[in-house]
Amino acid sequence: MTHPLPTFARTVVAAATLLAAVSAAQAQGVTGSAEAGQKKAEMCIGCHGIKGYQNSFPEIHKVPKISGQSDKYIVSALTAYKKGDRKHPSMRGIAGSLSEQDMADLAAFYSAQAGAAPAETPKTASAAAAALIQKGACASCHGANFAKPIDPSYPKIAGQHSDYLYVALKSYTVEGNNVVGRSNGVMAGIAKQFKPAEMREIAKYLGSLDGDLQTVPQSRFR
Repeated sequence: MTHPLPTFARTVVAAATLLAAVSAAQAQGVTGSAEAGQKKAEMCIGCHGIKGYQNSFPEIHKVPKISGQSDKYIVSALTAYKKGDRKHPSMRGIAGSLSEQDMADLAAFYSAQAGAAPAETPKTASAAAAALIQKGACASCHGANFAKPIDPSYPKIAGQHSDYLYVALKSYTVEGNNVVGRSNGVMAGIAKQFKPAEMREIAKYLGSLDGDLQTVPQSRFR
């Protein structure tokens, strides 16, 4: 049985759909090359090419799996770091050095490394997690199995590291900080509904799901 979305969630879905349409209309015509991206990934593999590698800022968490994310999401995320909409100092420094072509090439490289496709229907969540997922209308943007977003500029989140998902969610609630936080009106509205413990519950469930995201070790780290 499906349950109707609460009013706030319906507003979020409408806003997300509008943003998806806008992002599609504004998509750049830069074509990426996976071969070129592999040569440019030297600055990435020291964190994203080591399984279980942890970042200590703003708190200790595993760096996200990016192999298998869509090319449009990777470009969107890098652009947000470059513009300062995402404020992680290391990532902003790296993204700031990249051209649109560099971003497109890296995105082509990493998006080509998806793992096996997950099931269309995710495993059943606990009652607590299911209620929180429903409240946040997460599936409305990230897909019913959380691995097929409604727009490719949105991230796949099924199987992503739970501790990273928690830190990412919490970052949308931060305001007025020069080195921590993410500027996204839709995600801010969603994240601010939840207490930290609830964010952890959501992240724990999403991280436990099967997904096609993975960490692909580069030769020097195997």
